[in-house]
This record gives sequence, C-alpha cells and structure tokens, in this order.
Amino acid sequence: MQPQEEIVARASDYMKAGDAAATARVCLEGLGKYPDDPNILCLAGRALIALERIEEAAVCIKKVYKGFPEFSLANETYGDLLLLRGDYEGAINAYKDAVKLDPKRIVLSDKIDRTSSLANVQNPGTRQARPRRKEMASADRISEAAEFERNGEPNKAEDIYRDILKQDPDHVEAIRLLAAVAVKHKKFREAEVFLQRAVSLTPDYARVWMDLSNVQRELDEYGAAMMSTERLLELTPRVAESHIAMAAIQAKAGLDQESIQSYQKALKITPSHPAAFSGMAHQFKTIGRNEDAIATHRQNIAANPGNADAYWNLANMKTFRFEDGEVSAMKTLLERDDLDDLSRVQLCNSLGLEFEGRKNYDQAFEYFQRCCELRRESENYDPVNTETTTDSLVETFNQEFIAKKQGNGVSDVSPIFVIGLPRSGSTLIEQILASHSQVEGTHELSDLPLVVRTAAQNISRRGRFPEVFKDLGVQGWSRIGNQYLERTQKYRTDANRFIDKNPNNFIYVGLLHLILPNAKIINARRHPMDSCFGSYKQLFASGQPFSYDLEELGEYYIQYQRLMDHWHAVLPGEVLDVDYEDVVADLESQVSRLLDYCELPMEDACLNFHETERAIKTASSEQVRQPIYSSSVDLWRHYEAHLGELIEVLQPLLDERYED
Repeated sequence: MQPQEEIVARASDYMKAGDAAATARVCLEGLGKYPDDPNILCLAGRALIALERIEEAAVCIKKVYKGFPEFSLANETYGDLLLLRGDYEGAINAYKDAVKLDPKRIVLSDKIDRTSSLANVQNPGTRQARPRRKEMASADRISEAAEFERNGEPNKAEDIYRDILKQDPDHVEAIRLLAAVAVKHKKFREAEVFLQRAVSLTPDYARVWMDLSNVQRELDEYGAAMMSTERLLELTPRVAESHIAMAAIQAKAGLDQESIQSYQKALKITPSHPAAFSGMAHQFKTIGRNEDAIATHRQNIAANPGNADAYWNLANMKTFRFEDGEVSAMKTLLERDDLDDLSRVQLCNSLGLEFEGRKNYDQAFEYFQRCCELRRESENYDPVNTETTTDSLVETFNQEFIAKKQGNGVSDVSPIFVIGLPRSGSTLIEQILASHSQVEGTHELSDLPLVVRTAAQNISRRGRFPEVFKDLGVQGWSRIGNQYLERTQKYRTDANRFIDKNPNNFIYVGLLHLILPNAKIINARRHPMDSCFGSYKQLFASGQPFSYDLEELGEYYIQYQRLMDHWHAVLPGEVLDVDYEDVVADLESQVSRLLDYCELPMEDACLNFHETERAIKTASSEQVRQPIYSSSVDLWRHYEAHLGELIEVLQPLLDERYED
C-alpha cells in the first residue's frame, strides 16, 4: 500500500467511526506531504465540515474540485459544501455531475432527493417538505439535548431523546445518546439493551460498537465485549482507538500479553497516542516489567510533553524516583494557565510523592494539600450519608436478625475476602495468600457490590441497602451467594480458593456471613494515622471520595472502626484482624496466623511472597514485590505538624488503642 493510500485508509476508518476530529488531523498531516492528493483533500473537506470549520473545508474542497473536475468524489464533496451554504440548486447540479462520473454510487440519488426536499422547504405548500422537516427537527432537538448535557442537565436531555424515539423508534442516534445517559447513571444493563438495538439497526456504525463494548466491559462481560470489539476492528482496523478498546478488555480479562500487543498495534497506527502509551505501561507494571513500564511512560512524555498523566503514572509506581530535570519540567508545566484541573491534580500528587521520597516532608505536604483541595472540589461526598448508612447497617444486621436468617446461604468454602480501608496493607495480605499453591489471587473485584445492588432492586425498586434486605426470603440468601460465585468464576483457574480484595466490602460483612457462611474474611488494619494519611496522599483513579479532606478522612475512619466493632460483636471469631505493623514486625508468626485462619497448610512461598510472579493491578504492586520493610510504619509522624485536624478527629481511637 502506498503512503497516500495508508493515510486515506486511516482517515476513512476514523470517518466511519464518527470521529471527525481524528479524520481531520490525519488528513491535514497527510496534506503536508501530499498537498494535491484528491482523496485526502475530499476527506479533509468532509471532516472539516463536520467540525463546522467551514472556511478551512472550503479551501480543500475548492482545490480538489478545480484540480480534478472528472473526479466523482470531488463533485460530490463540492455539492456538500454548496448544500451547507444554502445553494440547493448548485448542490443538486454538483451531485448530478458526480452521478455521471460514477453511476453506481447509489448514495448520490439519495443526496439529490434530500436536497430537493430541503429546497422545497422554502415553499410551505410543497408535500415533499414534510419528511425533511421531520429530519431537521430531530437534528435540532438532538442539538438542544446536547446543550442540556453540557449545562449539567442530563434529565432534560434524556426527555428529548425519549420524545424523539416516540416519534421515530428507529432513530439510532437518539438510541445511542439515551444509552450514554444510562451509562452516566451507571445503569449499564439498560445501556446495553439500547445499544444492542442500535447495532441491530445499523450494523456498520462503528461508534455504536465502541459504546457497546465499553458497556459490556463495565458489566465484566468480557466475552461479549471482545466480540463487539472484534466487530469494531473489522469496521475500523486502522483506527488506534479500536485497538485500545480491545487492549482494555484484554487487560480486564487478565490477558496481559495480548493487551500489550493490542496497545503496540495502536501505537503503530498513531505513534504518539498518549492513551496507548499509558495503557501499555500499566500492563508492563501489572506483570512486573518495571523497566519497560518506566521506559514507556518516558516515551509518552517525550511524545506528549504536556501530558501530566504520564508523570503521575511514574510517580504512582511508588518505588520510582524522578530525575531533577523531570521535576523541573513538572513544576514548569504546573505553572501553565491553560492546564486543566485533572492535570494540575496529577502533577501536585506526583511532586508530593517525589519530595516525600527525597525526605523533604514539608514540601511534599504542600503539594499533597494542593492536590487534595483541588480534587475535593470535583468529588461528590456526603459524610452524613456515611454515618446514616453505618447506623442502618448496625440496626439491620443486628444479632437477632443474623441468628434468624443464618443457615440459608451457600456452603462454598472457596472465597477469601480481604477488606479494610485503602492503604492499610490489603495488597500485602493478598500477595502472601496468593503465593500459596491452593489460593488464586484475582484483584479488587466489583462483583459483590453489583450482585448486592441487583438483589436490592429485585426486592424493591424503591428500597435501599441495607434496609431492603429485611424483606429477603429464605431462598434469597443462597441465590445471592450463587450469583456471586457464578460471576467470579471467570477470574479463577484450578485453585481451590480465591481472593476478593476489594477493601470497600467491609460494609457487607453481615451480608457475607448470611450468603457465604464458610467464606473467610480478613480485615487489613493499620495505625489510624498511617491509614488515613496514606489515603490522603494517594490520588485514586476513581472512588474513595472521602480521602481528599483530612477531617472527612478521620470521620470516615471512625465509621469504619465503629462498623468493624459491630461485626466483631455480632459475629465473634468470624473476621480476622491483621495489623500491618504486626506483619512487618514478625512476618512468620503472622503468616502462620493467616494460614491457620484460612485452614491452609504452611508453605515457604508465603514467607517469600515477593518472589511470586503474578499480575497485580493495585498501586502497591511494586511494594509487595520487595521483601518486607518497615519504612512505612509511622510515616505519618514526619507530617505530624500538618495533621492537627486529623489527629483531633481520631483522638478517641488513638487514646483507646494506639497509646505509645
């Protein structure tokens, strides 16, 4: 394939995918090398029209129309430009000239008919005007809905999409946009139904296949997501984003090497693609290829100097240290007025971690604080709701209720739940257990919250967790347990036991005992100050909205401890507390204690956990690939002068359990 042909093929794929911006970028770059190529000029014109960059489009279109009058596509594109400018007669003539040059291009007849209808709108008495008016009206309404979404009023946009579908049930764009609204509300199953309908109506619409694969990935339906992405790749094989979509699904499915290969394919198409660099580096980190991960992030920075995400991904490796030149580059980038909030947050967090590594703790705290103050502005967190939920859990899952409902769950012994708060040693516990020959390490699974949410909706559409479970029948407990086991089967191979390391599952301990009474539950604990400050300086990709304000962090920890005290009171002996400090101080006895609780024989591999080769997706991945170390114990004391607010909130716990 000639270089010009490759450019045309890539641009055509982007256009087919509905990405006019990428089409224009590829074409304009191509015109720098091949300024007179008619196909590139036509595609550039079409893309620029879609982007409403009309004057730029006109330059390309007029050039190709004058230079290649016998080229059918040049005449057709010129007709599109005239139509946009309201010259209906001129557009019709251009389309007719294009038909003479290419009689087999059926779409031209449709363009002539639609342009004639639009011309007849000028005459209200014309019968032909009605269907065109309907099309124009729906386009106007979609534009109106888009404006509502930009203004933060998605409900009004949803009403418009539904109204369009009442008039035209097969309006694919309204269906797709309605699915997007469902995704924003995390109603992924509803979105999937909409998108399945859309692809059945337009099986060659690449954008819909992309949306469908993303939704199926959110639902952890990896097989279906891969099939949708394979269809996307058939339609747009030369679009980098299509390969990135496949890589993301492969990564979630645990196909790490395949994911890396897909990212590499994306980079062959678009050599500077930041998301492809970032995704590939993350996969290298996941499987322990640190040097490759670092090199890839640095390639990303070289190709995209303003990309703060690459700096943050390097800092988030925890064991990585920046060079002085890189620190200066981050500071310079941080001073830019046009920097978006997310980039500013990422750079502040990166600099905080770097200065902590250099033991400049005052400077580190300054950057951590800047990061958290800005991030908190974009987070939606209600501490009152957290306390209310804890009240409801304590009231609902009381001793009487548990005694009355137990005995109805699934007797399966395979799950081991590692719960707690972030940055409290849960990844270390997981790595120790996953080093055992009978235990499968997975990652932070979202399946339990999803199963619980679905069960609650099935009991009552208006009910909320946990109160709604008061009405759950005898058969319901085992049904939830079986649904969880079925959903998590895809993460397992042939090991007898598997780990679900989602720290936030601590709120489900009472429910877990009722649906899976033989499951093991390990609570990863850490000194409250180290636990809270560890979360404060960790920039989470999503979730943990309580972690960006010191007072809210302390209050959240108080509610966590209150709930864990309740679980110990109503379920004595069912939950094993493991303190990070104890593991660091005496690894062998704590490993023995863990294995005894899990009813597993002692294996030396658990003591040599850092030698275990497995994919680890959390921020602590590099730390647990090292022998045990104590430098993180009491790290908060270096910042004590800045943490008065947090100390005040946690003082009751500090006095009660952690007196020096």
